[in-house]
Amino acid sequence: MIVSKTPMRMSFVGGGSDLPAFYREEMGAVLSTTIDKYMYIAVNRKFDQKIRISYSRTEEVETPQQVEHPLVRHALDVAGIDGGIEIASMADIPSRGTGLGSSSAYTVGLLNALFAYRNEYASKERLARLACEIEIERCGDPIGKQDQYAAAHGGLNLIRFHPDGSVSVDPVICDPNVLARLESSLLVFYTGRSRSASAILADQSDGMPANRALTRRMVQLALDLKEELESSRLDSIGPMLDENWCLKRQMSEGIS
Repeated sequence: MIVSKTPMRMSFVGGGSDLPAFYREEMGAVLSTTIDKYMYIAVNRKFDQKIRISYSRTEEVETPQQVEHPLVRHALDVAGIDGGIEIASMADIPSRGTGLGSSSAYTVGLLNALFAYRNEYASKERLARLACEIEIERCGDPIGKQDQYAAAHGGLNLIRFHPDGSVSVDPVICDPNVLARLESSLLVFYTGRSRSASAILADQSDGMPANRALTRRMVQLALDLKEELESSRLDSIGPMLDENWCLKRQMSEGIS
C-alpha cells in the first residue's frame, strides 16, 4: 500500500492574481503557507481488474472512463492506470469548501500516490502542473493555480504566475524566531460552514477588467510581505493583511 500526505494551505495576500484573467497580461503573485492539516490518499493493488474508490461515497467500476469522481477519472488517465487499483481518501478537516485548498491537495496527493504506485518519480513542479491541467483544463473549474503549487511544494512561499503560463516558487527565508512569532499570532477557526469557491472565482474573473488596479495592488502587497518577513518586521503584517482583505472584498459580492 502507498499512502501520500499532502498539506492544506492558507493564503495571506495576492489571492486572485493567480487567475488567468490577470496573469496572462501581467505577473500575479501570492504569498501563502501550508499548514499542519493534511489530505491522505491510500492506493493499493486490487485483486481483480476493477477500480474501487472510497471518498464521501464508494464507487466500483470496470474502467477509468466509468469513474464519476472527475478528479480521480482524469488522474487515472494522466497516470496511465487502467484498472486493478483501490483508492481511499481521508482528511484532517472537511475536504471541500473550507477555503484551505483541499481539492488541489486531493489532486496533488492522488497524482503523487499514483505515480509512486507505478514506481515513477514525479517532481513537485510536475505534480503541480498536472494538477492544474486536471482541475482547470480538463474539469473546467474557474480557479487559479496557487492551491496546486502550494500543496506540491509545501512551506511558506511567494508564488509568481507569469504571462507565459509558467509559475515560479520562491521560499520565504526568515529567522525561525520570526516564524514562531508569526504562528503564535495566528488564530484559525472552523465556522461550521462550507461553500464552493468556483462561482465566486468565476465572478472575480469576469470582473477583472474593472478590478485590475485592485489586483495589481494585491500583487505588490505579496512582494512587500515577503520583504517584511525576511527583514523580521512583523508589526506591518496585520495592516497589510487588512488592506488585502479590504481590496478583495471590493471584487465580488460573494467574497465574504
